Parts: sequence; C-alpha cells; structure tokens
Amino acid sequence: MRYVVMGVSGCGKSRIGTDFAKAIGARFVDGDALHPEANIAKMSRGAPLDDTDRAPWLDRVGQVLQAEDTVVACSALKRIYRDRTRAMAGAPVVFLYLRGKRETLLKRMATRPGHFMPVSLLDSQLATLEPPGEDEAHRVADIEARPAAIVRQFKAAV
Repeated sequence: MRYVVMGVSGCGKSRIGTDFAKAIGARFVDGDALHPEANIAKMSRGAPLDDTDRAPWLDRVGQVLQAEDTVVACSALKRIYRDRTRAMAGAPVVFLYLRGKRETLLKRMATRPGHFMPVSLLDSQLATLEPPGEDEAHRVADIEARPAAIVRQFKAAV
C-alpha cells in the first residue's frame, strides 16, 4: 500500500510518517527532500510556492509512490495536488491527514531548528489547505494527540 502523511507545516508529517512506516514495515521518504532547490530557496526567502512551483515536486512524490509499501510526508494541501500525486503513483494512495490548530502549529514551527520553512508561511498554507473530501481515501488525526497514539490510530484504520 501507499500512504501520504499530509498537512500544513508543523503538523508532524515527518515524525508521524517515520513512526507509521516503521509500524507497518514500509519505507519512509520525507517529501521535503524531493523539493527542487529553487523551491527551497523560494520558501527560505519567505515566499509561498504556487501551483507551478509545486508541479515538479508533486511529480517526484508520485514517482516515489510507484513503489509498494511506501509512506511519504507531503503537505498535499489541495485536491488537485493529491489528484496529481495519485495519477503519477499509478496506484491507490491513502492520505493520512494531520489536522491541528494554528496556535499549536505556530508553537511547533517556532521550536524547529534549521528547517527552511519560515513561520511566516503558515498562514498561506492554512489558506491554501483543502482537507480531503469524502470521496478521497483518507484518515484524519488531531495533532493534539501523542505521536504514538496517532500512529496507532492510523495503523488500526488502514
């Protein structure tokens, strides 16, 4: 199976993705590592990515998902991004959505050392976010829960 741990910056995609992949015996890939250098430079300057910027990144995420038993951390903020990723993967993908309050996200982002994503971009991500629709294969967890509880919840649901 193929999974994308999704949500805005600071929600815990990398942590939950790593732990979930380990729990189900899958490979984990952090989507941040798949960004073209131009995207990282743009975000580091405090500029949000647009759909054109995200296209090659989403294609890379989809290519990684062509392999079975893979978990990728990827924001997947819009429906069209998830559709593109699914199409490139060429197989069913389940999106594991980490939902959280702005205040919690800000606090987490402020304490992350060395990440290229500045706190100033959180509001643009929240404005862009389209939670998964009922017709999309997905599960939702609240980030206020402990990471181990979120992983157990996702593992039990898939």
